[in-house]
Amino acid sequence: MKQGSIFDDQVQQDSPLANRVRPKDFDGFTGQQHLIGKGKILRDLIEQDKLSSMIFWGPPGVGKTTLAEIIAHKTKSQFITFSAVTSGIKEIREIMEEAEQNREIGERTVVFIDEIHRFNKAQQDAFLPFVERGSITLIGATTENPSFEINSALLSRCKVFVLKQLTIDDIVELLHNALKNPEAFPDYKVEISEDDIRSIAAFANGDARMALNTLEMAVLNGNRKIDKVEVEAGSLEQLMNTKSLRYDKKGEEHYNIISALHKSMRNSDVDAAVYWLSRMLEGGEDPLYIARRLVRFASEDIGLADTRALSLAVEVFQACQFLGMPECNVHLTECVIYLSLAPKSNAVYEAISKAKSDVKKTGNVPVPLQIRNAPTKLMSDLNYGKDYQYAHNTEDKLTDMKTMPPELEGHEYYFPTTQGNEDRFKNRLEYIKEWHEKHDED
Repeated sequence: MKQGSIFDDQVQQDSPLANRVRPKDFDGFTGQQHLIGKGKILRDLIEQDKLSSMIFWGPPGVGKTTLAEIIAHKTKSQFITFSAVTSGIKEIREIMEEAEQNREIGERTVVFIDEIHRFNKAQQDAFLPFVERGSITLIGATTENPSFEINSALLSRCKVFVLKQLTIDDIVELLHNALKNPEAFPDYKVEISEDDIRSIAAFANGDARMALNTLEMAVLNGNRKIDKVEVEAGSLEQLMNTKSLRYDKKGEEHYNIISALHKSMRNSDVDAAVYWLSRMLEGGEDPLYIARRLVRFASEDIGLADTRALSLAVEVFQACQFLGMPECNVHLTECVIYLSLAPKSNAVYEAISKAKSDVKKTGNVPVPLQIRNAPTKLMSDLNYGKDYQYAHNTEDKLTDMKTMPPELEGHEYYFPTTQGNEDRFKNRLEYIKEWHEKHDED
């Protein structure tokens, strides 16, 4: 837990650049104009003094902490930050009691919890009564979907604001503002080309903190000449040789990207599918997880339209078991390309879904006697297997024997398409139906 005055303008010279140039008001804030632009909802709530507890949900480095500090500054509130790692329930309650006393004398307290999704249920519950009484204004920041990570009771008492990833133009503006700030590099004039600024902005991947850290490293490693620093392109290339990917194998982004891969393949967009596959692999995803999803896709979205799809997916799964990363990346790519370009049909998936629905509705309907086995005399005496017709003994390999329970007679599940190989199955099914129409009448 950290408590301090946000009115203190003294800047520590050895603090990171991101802290030295942190804006104190909305005019200096970059991005999120859909929330804090003039006339927008969050800005109006603050300027009209209608502040309530809220959750800021967005990717790293988009200004969640800075926005919370600006809010505390604008509303003249005490600003307290909590850490999910170091703050226990006892400490939370002690600070909340202090906030309650402050409220009684007319002083507001804004409690900021960075990465609130890391607080467990008991820690989150500890804030609840103080939020309800208005002892504190809670501002939680999270990179994860609050619907899944925050207790429903606490979430229902907070407004959720979605912060968007910063664009390259946003970060270019932010870097220019930082270079103009006298607190940024007070001892030097920084000379850096516009192309290099845009390179840093692109490298930052929407993260303002990363952009400012990269700029600071570039200046520290620049060519110093008395009272100025020249940032050279060569030094930037060394700093930006690897771009960090945001990919949490247990978080929402994991599910977002596997969904993107699946839907790109379903839409036969081979280039998008290969891109999302690469994002997963470069983010450290388990190749066997991807291979399992491809096996599922082969039946769910292709099915009998291409009977080779499932075999290939299973073979690639086995190859991934044999080789592992990085060698199996080419096998996964081969499979993704094949599945993307294969003809599509969800008829198999729809068939089992319809049948499952009937099973739930009708329950345990009995198996017709004619298709039951009769391994004992008692079963035979009870007519198990009576009137059974062996299809192989007929010329057409078809009989008029009923195999569907009488309660479900006439229910159909499989409706093949004309895609790829499934056209053959469609023709065969139509032939069987015509045969039954003719022979069942006879």
